[in-house]
Amino acid sequence: MQKTISPIDGSVYVELEWATPAVIDETLDRARTAQRAWRNTSVEERARTLTRFCAEFASQRDEIARELTWQMGRPIRYSPNEVNGTLERARHMIAIAPQALADIDAGPKEHFTRFIRREPLGVVLTIAAWNYPYLIAVNSVVPALMAGNAVILKHSAQTPLCAERFASCLSKAGLPEGVFQTLHLTHADTDKVIRDPRIDFVAFTGSVAGGHAVQRAASERFIGVGLELGGCDPVYVRHDADIAHAIENVVDGAYFNSGQSCCGLQRIYVHERIYDPFVEGFIDLTRKYVLGNPLDESTTLGPVVRTAAADTIRQQIAASIQAGARPAIDESVFPVSKPGTPYLAPQVLLDVDHSMLVMREEIFGPVAGLMKVSSDEQAIALMNDTRYGLTAAIWTRDQQAALSIGDRIDTGTWFMNRCDHLDPALAWVGVKNSGRGCTLSVVGYEHLTRPKSFHLRTRT
Repeated sequence: MQKTISPIDGSVYVELEWATPAVIDETLDRARTAQRAWRNTSVEERARTLTRFCAEFASQRDEIARELTWQMGRPIRYSPNEVNGTLERARHMIAIAPQALADIDAGPKEHFTRFIRREPLGVVLTIAAWNYPYLIAVNSVVPALMAGNAVILKHSAQTPLCAERFASCLSKAGLPEGVFQTLHLTHADTDKVIRDPRIDFVAFTGSVAGGHAVQRAASERFIGVGLELGGCDPVYVRHDADIAHAIENVVDGAYFNSGQSCCGLQRIYVHERIYDPFVEGFIDLTRKYVLGNPLDESTTLGPVVRTAAADTIRQQIAASIQAGARPAIDESVFPVSKPGTPYLAPQVLLDVDHSMLVMREEIFGPVAGLMKVSSDEQAIALMNDTRYGLTAAIWTRDQQAALSIGDRIDTGTWFMNRCDHLDPALAWVGVKNSGRGCTLSVVGYEHLTRPKSFHLRTRT
């Protein structure tokens, strides 16, 4: 039995049965059969079906938002935004599908017709994480379906009802039976499904360790694997930044979703010319968060996902402090923050360096380290001094400087004067231990299809 414990109050929010071997086998067979028919539907028909899905999903916004808050603890004032973001991404990927999936003309050649066609891979297994349960899943689910694949969604045990919402809305939209299905799987059964020859691609979002496990399971087969993994993302607040704007956005980028974001800001490098006013404003704004029950509309910072996660984050903070970091936030300012609970105060660590955990590892909690730098060169070196590379950001008034510095940063996405955002028109991709493969944009479709060349000679 799979139990979802709500971080709000420690209650069991939902219980679901793990899929049995017979159910798994039937699901895989059904997906294989359904995909053969679905691939023969036109892109236009697929778009009509997925557009109806969007309408159905939008109609359930309030129920989805409340359910999401109960499952993973995000404040209810923010949860509807995930519905909005999911719809934005889905609608964009639907809109660009005709362009992204169109045949590629190889050019004129006498007596020949030549083109490249993008064919669906077959059955896509999406393994989604709990921290942005709809936004993560939609990145592969909608484009995979638009490309003519069948999809099986294995969602996190923390957010299983998100998978059920996808299934319900797609069914009501008229998607043929078997084209999209869900499985609630143990780790051992997930490994077996990845190894099954009826799976043609795996889209995984999770930890670096989880990514290695997925890659090992798929390594004996010649199938593609998309991996969106961890991050320890940096930001550089340059000497010419708009300080007030930078403070507002960087604080939000560090603590939104209680810091449980793979592209949240954790390493903050500030030019020495503006370091003092930036730090003062950063600390002041951080103290204004309202930590509490996420069902309360006044709450701006909810609990982390579980008590064990909070305990680990506290240990990582303590290790950084023991190494010389100076905490700027007195936890007593947030009386709800208590050991033995998932409620955790935001923390700002000063006097940090790269020997400390906060500047080396993904903490996945409401913690940020602030470090003074003296030049662009020093900032670039420090930003690249990591085994991760999902996103990085700069605050500056000089766009040319931002472009020049961005060219030298090892990252999948480079932001100027914003952070922690996915534009569905741009490729979402990581480097180093942040993963491989790509979702979103026209490029994302390349990973969910295979090229097939047509070389037709006309006899004369």
